[in-house]
Amino acid sequence: MKLVVLGSPGVGKGTYTQELVQKYNLLHISTGDLFRENLKSETELGVQAKSFMDAGQLVPDEVTIGMVKERLSRDDANDNFVLDGFPRTIAQAEALTDITPIDMVINFKADKDVILGRLGGRIICRKCGQIFHKQNIPPKQDGICDTCGGELYERDDDKPEAIEKRLVVYEEQTSPLIGFYTEKGLLREVTVNEDFGTHKEEIMNRIFKVIDEK
Repeated sequence: MKLVVLGSPGVGKGTYTQELVQKYNLLHISTGDLFRENLKSETELGVQAKSFMDAGQLVPDEVTIGMVKERLSRDDANDNFVLDGFPRTIAQAEALTDITPIDMVINFKADKDVILGRLGGRIICRKCGQIFHKQNIPPKQDGICDTCGGELYERDDDKPEAIEKRLVVYEEQTSPLIGFYTEKGLLREVTVNEDFGTHKEEIMNRIFKVIDEK
């Protein structure tokens, strides 16, 4: 099964994706991880990406597409993966269609006030990137990551004015993708307004049902 997951900042996409990875034994391919891997290894694509990032510019589609294409060419990708953070533009979506046919695109949705509430309390591990929430998914020990023991912090991006801006940018960026995948009959939308900490089984069963009904 080859999945793409979409979802605005704060919708919980990363949390749901981890559950999908375990349930369906999927390889999780995150563009954030790909960028870090290529930058660290100083690959040709990583060097290209760094030059744009150092100049304060957006990394061009062809560089991101190149990283994804290379990752999907490895043996462990086969036909069982979930793409997280890609595609983000129509050009990337069209390139992905050429690279490999996708089985389903899941768009996770939540009401704006729900998203603002979630992001307002989000804290992240500096070491492993694990995401917690002060109210909804608190760590066992205040300020310490349950997974690796790293320090938890609040990003500037998760402050109210920054959140509003990020949501506007996301909507502008993603709306064309919704139309693109709807036309292809691949889009499935799942509304997730509930708190994951107390409604995990209900939320995940809803998502599993959408996938299993394909």
